Amino acid sequence: MTDLATRTVRRSGAPGLSGALRRAAPALLGYAAVRALGLLALALWSAARDKSAYTLLTARWDSLWYTRVAEQGYGYEVRLPGGDVHSNLAFFPLLPWLERLGAAVTPLSYADAGFVVSLVASLAAAWGIFAVADHVYGSRAGGCAVLLWAVLPVGVVQSMAYSESLFTALAAWSLYAVLTGRWVTAGTLAALAGLTRPVGLAVAAAVWAAAIMAWVRRRNGSEDDGSPGARCVLGMLLAPLGAAGYVLWVGHRTGKGPLGYLDVQAGWRNGFDGGVAFARFVAGRFTSLPGAVAGVALIVGVALLVWLYLVGVRQRQPLPLLVYTGLVTVLALCASSYFGSKPRLLLPAFPLLFPLAVGLARLRTVRSTLVVCGVAAASAVYGAFWLNGSGPP
Repeated sequence: MTDLATRTVRRSGAPGLSGALRRAAPALLGYAAVRALGLLALALWSAARDKSAYTLLTARWDSLWYTRVAEQGYGYEVRLPGGDVHSNLAFFPLLPWLERLGAAVTPLSYADAGFVVSLVASLAAAWGIFAVADHVYGSRAGGCAVLLWAVLPVGVVQSMAYSESLFTALAAWSLYAVLTGRWVTAGTLAALAGLTRPVGLAVAAAVWAAAIMAWVRRRNGSEDDGSPGARCVLGMLLAPLGAAGYVLWVGHRTGKGPLGYLDVQAGWRNGFDGGVAFARFVAGRFTSLPGAVAGVALIVGVALLVWLYLVGVRQRQPLPLLVYTGLVTVLALCASSYFGSKPRLLLPAFPLLFPLAVGLARLRTVRSTLVVCGVAAASAVYGAFWLNGSGPP
């Protein structure tokens, strides 16, 4: 493990909940302000186009599938003329469960409950991102990381009744628990992340990687204890239960065994092909001049992601962050369908922002504030335009 990783794992003692919240408060207020700006821009843009901003946030695309699961359970599917079968078994259950709970204990509809869950989860995610970045790089970089996550071009998804915010919150806090040696908490949160999105297995992999590294270090005499400990083992066992449990249940439900979930995804034309389909999609942009500009932008975007990851490696990010980020990025880029969804699928890969956050934190406060405000305004306008147009598939 690197020196930085060793320092973060060994760091002992943590402030109480109130102290941690006070430490994160400036970042959370900044996050709330950025997201409020985005929602205001969306409301104004939608009103100008005679559309409902709230409907765009709660009752389109995947939001409808989640609320249908919450209301009616699993078993609904749409058969398309081309033979594809869109089954709601493709959608993991934690968000619908929370929507159902919210509708049961409050006057909210399922869609309203999903929106509330997303708002609360986005704040929890922002706090988790701050906690991780603060633990590794310090509070100033932590605040910058939160703001960078808020101003991402597709940041408006963080306020939609989608599962990205909920998953990111669970993933961030699981990673923080790993970094601070709270193995059972890390495994439990990883299991819940696995009930939220298929990529939850990346969180479980991060827990396992950290646990194995801790075991190796202890075997080599780098730690006082000679064994990984019962709590560490329990965390490892808990971590994959959410994703594995749901996938196995889908296989049983469909009667197709352990790989039944892959058949469900195939009905949506989703799969993992190592990036071949995405490469063909990018190559296809170069058939015209406007398309060539988009193709170049896509290549630059992918190169930027790779560069940020490599910078994280050079900065000696802790192993769990590198494992998690690498898997989320690979799974997002190498999926074989819905290429327009890739920016949204990359939202949970927040450690990619840490090198930028460190650089931003080194600037003077006035300069970094101007940078964030400018990017936030551009992000708000783009988010309003995007959601009123193609939006997330």
